[in-house]
Amino acid sequence: MTMEAATVAPRLQISTWMVDSDKVARRLRTRSAASFSPRLKDRNMTQVLLPHLPTPKVSNRQRHVALEVSCSYKNFPASTVESGNFHTLDESLVLKNKALAIEPYLNGRCIYLVGMMGSGKTTVGKIMAQALSYSFIDSDSLVEHDVGGTSVAEIFKLYGEGFFRDKETEALRKLSLMHRLVVSTGGGAVVRPVNWKCMKKGISVWLDVPLEALAQRIAAVGTGSRPLLHHGSGDAYRKTYMRLTSLFEERGDSYANANARVSLENIAAKLGYSDVSNLTPTAIVIEALEQIEGYLKEEHRHAHITF
Repeated sequence: MTMEAATVAPRLQISTWMVDSDKVARRLRTRSAASFSPRLKDRNMTQVLLPHLPTPKVSNRQRHVALEVSCSYKNFPASTVESGNFHTLDESLVLKNKALAIEPYLNGRCIYLVGMMGSGKTTVGKIMAQALSYSFIDSDSLVEHDVGGTSVAEIFKLYGEGFFRDKETEALRKLSLMHRLVVSTGGGAVVRPVNWKCMKKGISVWLDVPLEALAQRIAAVGTGSRPLLHHGSGDAYRKTYMRLTSLFEERGDSYANANARVSLENIAAKLGYSDVSNLTPTAIVIEALEQIEGYLKEEHRHAHITF
């Protein structure tokens, strides 16, 4: 957490909300090490964690060069992707270089991940925060903390959805005063205009996952922790898919208000996969940073600044 965030958090009484970034870093290092071959481990090539980068003062020309040379999928031949190596060393290097390229231009603004339940906002958010040297926060966890550690499912049961939404808005309002955070929002946070008012102070990113894939993920682990889906017995996948479809019809236009959209179907097509479940979280984060970069370029064009 930055010095600014550490100063503001006690005043907002949410300092204990922050995820222990050191624990996240250790988990990511362990996960990365497990996916590398012994040969690469021996060469000490698994370390990809990034140092904190202060926002530099750069010229327009430097901005242009930095963003043009940033690493992306386009820089890798198809043979590299097909070989499977892309998901070890290459994927990590792409993420590292992309994060280094865009982090200075974020100017410390928070990134808000929006999307349907089960879309991977927490998993993606933790990896993105680590890459950008940001802190990660789950807004649902903040609400649970504020209600004495009561789970979201219990909050819905005891107090109703309206109470939860009010607490969610309160949490987002507090977070909007802070900087250098990646925030995983609840699936329904987008339905309230006041929440968008808070998120517009940062950059919002929609993780767009096919409903079929969401239903498979959620049905596999159960709906007990998801109060809007947990209703009676029956075929888990079918019931989950139908309910998700109904929710998306209500929220789809709201998700589209995000500054950037990350389509898992598009990523899969780019990498030659037929199933989005084959995508790694790191690949999704890379695409998210690509889309954020596109938004930043557009933002600067509107401000009559040339990269």
